[in-house]
Amino acid sequence: MKVAVSGLNNTDNPAPGIPVIKSLQDKNSIIGFSYDPNEPGNFMDMTEKTYLMPFPSLGFEELRARLEYIQEKEGLDAIIPNLDAELPLYIKYQDEIEAMGIKLCLPSLKNFELRNKNKLDPLAKELNMTYPKTYEISSEKELKEIIEDKDGKFPLMIKGNYYKAYMAQNIESAIESFYKISNEWGFPVLVQEVVEGEELNLVGVGDGKGQLAGAVAIKKLTTTEIGKIWTGVTIQNEKLMQIAQDFVSHTGWRGPFELECMVSMNNIFMIEINPRFPAWVYFATEIGVNLPQMVVDIMEGKEIKPKLTYPQNKMYVRYTGEFVTDFTDFMKLLATKEL
Repeated sequence: MKVAVSGLNNTDNPAPGIPVIKSLQDKNSIIGFSYDPNEPGNFMDMTEKTYLMPFPSLGFEELRARLEYIQEKEGLDAIIPNLDAELPLYIKYQDEIEAMGIKLCLPSLKNFELRNKNKLDPLAKELNMTYPKTYEISSEKELKEIIEDKDGKFPLMIKGNYYKAYMAQNIESAIESFYKISNEWGFPVLVQEVVEGEELNLVGVGDGKGQLAGAVAIKKLTTTEIGKIWTGVTIQNEKLMQIAQDFVSHTGWRGPFELECMVSMNNIFMIEINPRFPAWVYFATEIGVNLPQMVVDIMEGKEIKPKLTYPQNKMYVRYTGEFVTDFTDFMKLLATKEL
């Protein structure tokens, strides 16, 4: 298949696009979708061609026009969007996009909204999990009242309802984080108790029919300052795997997802559900569970044999690298919006 993949940033805050491409490139032709000409993936010779895309904030008409242009030139078979900001457009208008002859493997809009952070408490209970105490606020005054009610106990997580999260160690950093998130993403802003324990993440794919097609779980060992995994190790947690199966069965989820959890005293706390692949998804591919290829197979209508077992104690290590390219490529991409 000819598959377009977004999320080509590969810096210290990497997007999922490059790991997804590495998982697909042996069996598929890859087209890159980029929102920034500076993204390293534009120049890594991993795509047949790269196109600059309109920012999601410009709306669907801009996206439609760009897709029609690209489809006429490339004959795309499918798109795997990998960025939080673009997913609402692709999900809301997936019928219109598929009418162009472009396949998608995405959850319904209802399911996408179900994993909003202010709706996770009832979902967590249905999955026999615990959701940390969370407050919705829309003013600095409400934030201060919550801190006062908690006798000034820190740390606290300050989160956007859809994206972004900061750990606040004092009232000054809590207020700063509140304004950072509200200025970028609006309201409500969420204040959440911090759960101590081991951080476990699970990446999986639902087939849209209630079956978990594949999944891999890891324990984070070290992370960057913004919480991105730097080293991790595969684990087999039967309770977490069952939660993933129940989540897919309960929602009929279609496409990739990531469960972010904390485990303390055999209790699993739901932290977030991401409706996309994480940046560590190529780790799963390397140990025999190629989840991006499963997504392509689902889009092609192939029968999927579930893959829920994988080697234990395999270690994931992220590292940085450098390469040299020609500046004229950057200028060409900037001028023509394709490379």
